[in-house]
Amino acid sequence: MNWKLWNRAQHRLPTPDDPDWDRALINYMAADYLRGQRSRRRWSLIFKSLIFLYFVGILVAIAVPDVLDEMSSPEAHVALIEVKGTIAAESEASADNVISALRTAFETDAVKGIILRINSPGGSPVQAGYINDEIKRLKAKYLKEKEKDLPVYAVAVDLCASGGYYIAVGADAIYVDKGSLIGSIGVRIGGFGFQDLMKDIGVERRLLTAGANKGILDPFSPLPEEQRTFIQGVLNTLHQQFIAEVKSGRGDKLKGGEEVFSGLFWSGQEAVALGLADGLGSSSYVAREVIGTETIVEYTKKRDLLDSFAKRLGVSFSTGLLEPMLNWWGGAAVH
Repeated sequence: MNWKLWNRAQHRLPTPDDPDWDRALINYMAADYLRGQRSRRRWSLIFKSLIFLYFVGILVAIAVPDVLDEMSSPEAHVALIEVKGTIAAESEASADNVISALRTAFETDAVKGIILRINSPGGSPVQAGYINDEIKRLKAKYLKEKEKDLPVYAVAVDLCASGGYYIAVGADAIYVDKGSLIGSIGVRIGGFGFQDLMKDIGVERRLLTAGANKGILDPFSPLPEEQRTFIQGVLNTLHQQFIAEVKSGRGDKLKGGEEVFSGLFWSGQEAVALGLADGLGSSSYVAREVIGTETIVEYTKKRDLLDSFAKRLGVSFSTGLLEPMLNWWGGAAVH
């Protein structure tokens, strides 16, 4: 038997009377120390590998179910896409996430209809506009290539307001719960003005700009009437764009007057009466009774944990680099 452990166990030091005993003891202790170091490195490597595999397992567990859902549903089904929360570029309801899910659904032959389940107070008009435009583009492309229509339905949950409703009017029909809150067709911008408070406490505001209106909406400076008029004009333009999309999507279904576009919101039952929605119904109702299949498959794109981690790491790294630079420049910044 020639095992290393066996050989090490058989190793014996010379007796203390031996003239080479000191040297042999030092050699033995050095060899034992090196063996301990190698052992610690091996265990450290094993431990780190286990941690790495653990996190990989978590990521796989998160990602695989969505893939399996799509792969395991070759039969006819309804594609469900969530539009949940604030509609913004970095949110789960971003245009990138929703549009990616829409494209996957339109490219899947087994999909017989798409439901956008919306629970959103609104958000970016740009992000909502991207989604609205892409719904119409994908439907036209599908009709041209397949020579048939793939219906898209919006289903409101608690809230389908502002940007959420902007997305909904791109669908073929809108279904709501009687208690849903629908509408808020308007545009807003808000802030505070502290210029009088600054005077009262004896603080002077020092704002230097290149461009007469670069400091517009600065909370510590007064808002001149010409700037107020300009901002109101921008809001009015965005509002008219919103109204045009609602009229284009709803057409002759709208029964209300100008109050519909005033920024007010209504219950789902009132929204149906005003023509803002087509009927009462949940996602399962629309799938079963309108589209004609009870099988619903989730197509919502979940947040990419690796990408989120990378972005956080990038922000931390860039902040660490930029902060000393900003301090060196005396805190000056361009917005």
